[in-house]
Amino acid sequence: MKQVLVDMDGVLADVYAQFIRLEKEESGLVLMPGLLSGKTEAEAFPHYKKHVNSAGFFRTAPLIPGSVEGLKYLNDEYNVLIVSSATEYPDSLKEKLEWLNEFYPFISWQQMIFCGKKDSIQGDIIIDDHPKNLNNFKGQRIIFTQPHNINLPDTTWHRVTTWQEIVEIL
Repeated sequence: MKQVLVDMDGVLADVYAQFIRLEKEESGLVLMPGLLSGKTEAEAFPHYKKHVNSAGFFRTAPLIPGSVEGLKYLNDEYNVLIVSSATEYPDSLKEKLEWLNEFYPFISWQQMIFCGKKDSIQGDIIIDDHPKNLNNFKGQRIIFTQPHNINLPDTTWHRVTTWQEIVEIL
C-alpha cells in the first residue's frame, strides 16, 4: 500500500483564514487573500510571529473545505501519515494533536508525525503547500495552492486548489 504524507497547515488547517481573522481583530486591518499572493505568511501578516506563538492559534484554525471527506478517502485507500513541522512553535504540538483528534477522529496517534524538518520522512506521495517540503521529495509531489505559492511556475509537482482535486488524481 502506498504511503501518503499530508501536511497540516495550509492543507488541512486554513491558517490563512486564521491569520486574516486575527489581523482584523488585532488591528482592524482587512486583508484580502488576492492581495497576499506571492508573499510568505511572515511577509503577508504584520503580527505573524505574535499569532503563531499565541495559545489557541493552531487549536482554533478552521478546516480547509473538503479536507475531512478527502482525508477519509485517502485514509481508506492509502497508508496516510500526517506530517507537520510543529516543533518550531512548541505550543502547537498539543494544539495540533487536539485539533486532529477533534476533526479527523479516523486518524490514529500512530499516523501523526510532529517534527522539525520533513525531509527525513519517507513516502510515495506528499501533499504540502510549501515548496521547501516538496523539492527534495523523491515520490509524487502535490502542491496545495495557497497565496504564498500561487505564483510559483515549477512543473515538477501537480498543483491542486481543492481536496476534490486530490481525490480525483489519487
